[in-house]
Amino acid sequence: MTETTRDRRCYGLAPLSLGAAAMLLLVVVGTPNAEGQAKDEAPKADKKETKELPDPELKFDAKVRDILAPGVGGVEQVAYINELIEKGWRENKIQPSARCTDYEFIRRASLDIIGRIATPEEIRIFLADPPERRRSLLIERLLKNPEFGENFANIWTVMLLTRSGSQKIHQEQLRDWLTTEFNEPIREGHKNGWADTVTELLTAEGVTNENPAVNFILHHLGDEIKGDTATNGRWDMVPVTSRTTRLFLGLRTQCVQCHDHPFNGEWEQKHFWGINAFFRTVDTPRGRPQMMVNQKKKGVKEAQRELRDNPNFNVGGLVQYERRNATVYYTKATFLDGKKPKLDGGTSRRKELARFIVTSPYFGKVFVNRMWHHFFGKSLTKDTPDDFGDHNPPTHPELLDRLAEDWTSKYNHDPKALVRWICNSRAYGLSSVANKYNDKPEDEVFFARMLLKPMSPEQLFDSLMTATAAKASQDKNERGALRSQWLDQLVVNFGNDEGEEGTFNGTVVQALMLMNGREMNEAIMDPKVGTVAEVARTKGFTVAGLQRLYLAALNRPPTQKELNKILNDKTFGSLVDRTGKLHPGTPISYYQDIFWSLLNSAEFILNH
Repeated sequence: MTETTRDRRCYGLAPLSLGAAAMLLLVVVGTPNAEGQAKDEAPKADKKETKELPDPELKFDAKVRDILAPGVGGVEQVAYINELIEKGWRENKIQPSARCTDYEFIRRASLDIIGRIATPEEIRIFLADPPERRRSLLIERLLKNPEFGENFANIWTVMLLTRSGSQKIHQEQLRDWLTTEFNEPIREGHKNGWADTVTELLTAEGVTNENPAVNFILHHLGDEIKGDTATNGRWDMVPVTSRTTRLFLGLRTQCVQCHDHPFNGEWEQKHFWGINAFFRTVDTPRGRPQMMVNQKKKGVKEAQRELRDNPNFNVGGLVQYERRNATVYYTKATFLDGKKPKLDGGTSRRKELARFIVTSPYFGKVFVNRMWHHFFGKSLTKDTPDDFGDHNPPTHPELLDRLAEDWTSKYNHDPKALVRWICNSRAYGLSSVANKYNDKPEDEVFFARMLLKPMSPEQLFDSLMTATAAKASQDKNERGALRSQWLDQLVVNFGNDEGEEGTFNGTVVQALMLMNGREMNEAIMDPKVGTVAEVARTKGFTVAGLQRLYLAALNRPPTQKELNKILNDKTFGSLVDRTGKLHPGTPISYYQDIFWSLLNSAEFILNH
């Protein structure tokens, strides 16, 4: 590395020219194949060949029969997931992809369950377990890891508040609260898991820093109603109405806010406003929270906000709505199935709404569907996971119904139980490399291979911190500040927040914009702290050092082909001797460039 290159990196610029970077990326890492290794070119499917079932018994590659960790439950559920998914393969002449390698599995499961890639030490522990229980034991360790709750708290904070529609302080409050809800879903006074969590979100009262659950409704109040609050209430509550039914029931009632559904005759205007009436007693004695945009004004500091039910609001319980023909109608609080609240014994409209929601058959189905979508990149319905209806039918109706029923009635809405079932299934353990029997877009509904998924902004940041072992990652406050700075840059640069975002469609170019920033380059170049420094200090300039870099970044060792390319005098000249071994005096900058290339590869930012 020249001094000019080193100086460019110090100023946060790309450490290599675009041409040199592209060449190094091709040398260091390729496209992962079915064995989780690198190769130059993926096999091309024969498009002319008709689809025929190659083996009527579907004996796909599974050298090890996975056995669930003892005493955790879920054997029955994993068995029927396997049975019903394989039934779909047989009936549709689908040959599943090969079983993924253990390296691919630990990276995939770590990203999906705790929101980051694995560390080399976690990989060592994983590989030391008995092969037949290895994957199940890993899943149990990940479920017990506090980062499990943090990961799903991140996901649900975005869905409940959005990244751009709320202030950081309120996002942090809700995220901290949700972390406990996911890490301890079944506990004293909280015996019904996710159902109790949703009940608290819908019925919460108090101030933001004492009861973070109030933030959900506070951030979706809608327009303030000018006039008689005793008749209409203070806020129109339109946003929280549509978000509540979509998030917790999988029903997009916003489609019928202004008119009856044009394609689904089941939902009409009265259904939207019937739900809306449950929220009309909401009061905000300290005003509504400021939106994210107002934070940018220098000196603006958000005060505590408060949410209460006010019995003097919307006293008659009637909400009016107007049809397209200008006729005005009125409705009282009414659930989607026609049930009306029993407002006696000190209960409230919001408490009754929560009771109706968590006992609805849609409640279990939408959570199962969301979780399935999270782990597979595709839900058990034709399209989106939160839009049930004839236009979006289930692709595996029996499986969806059974999972929702068991999760609700036998496992008390415990999110960890559902994660255990899904991740121990055979389908979840398949390779992401397609074959000629499952490579069509229409084959994706059969879950015969794992779909590639881009990392979310949170996964990308946490995985970079894990891979580099950066100094900032060792201090909670410093890491939090850097994390917030990164996410702000993603939102501003990529504009992916429209009020309903739940996913991040990243690209290599977008990721490179952040991964070549000053912080990441400093983490790679730090001579005392971090992965490269540790490798240079303990492994020396050896093949073992290169293997450590690959494990840290890609969670797999380099292939022999990759090593041959790296340790090649035609590629790196004086860095290697005639036998292909590194010279003892090889500079640390060599490892910095290798590691930079690994972190900037497509393999790094994708979950296979």
